[in-house]
Amino acid sequence: MFSLTQAAAQQIHQAASASDAADLALRIAAKVDTDGSLQYGMGFDEPKDEDMRLDLRGVAVVIGGESQQLLFDTVLDFVELTPGAFHFIFSEGDASACASESAALGDCSSTSCESAGCASKGQTH
Repeated sequence: MFSLTQAAAQQIHQAASASDAADLALRIAAKVDTDGSLQYGMGFDEPKDEDMRLDLRGVAVVIGGESQQLLFDTVLDFVELTPGAFHFIFSEGDASACASESAALGDCSSTSCESAGCASKGQTH
């Protein structure tokens, strides 16, 4: 099951309010890149009939069929990777372990984490 942390939920609520997207769901997507790595994306969108719909910490989340298996047991978090640099990260299982590892490295290039701030081709958040 996909989940998100309280910090991520708060940031998503703020972003939705600031962009007049309060009535839209947060669409989460994932795909396997040509090198085998997972690429993540998210944005506000209208739900479709075939979407899995979740209400997570007051955030309406939708995930399309093609992304559901890839996002199973994934956690979306919002963390400070370096002082003053906050980013969304996707991790498997325990988000706190991923955040600690990413903060120590200063990026996600050699971890299972993905972040809006990491240099990852084709990744959008």
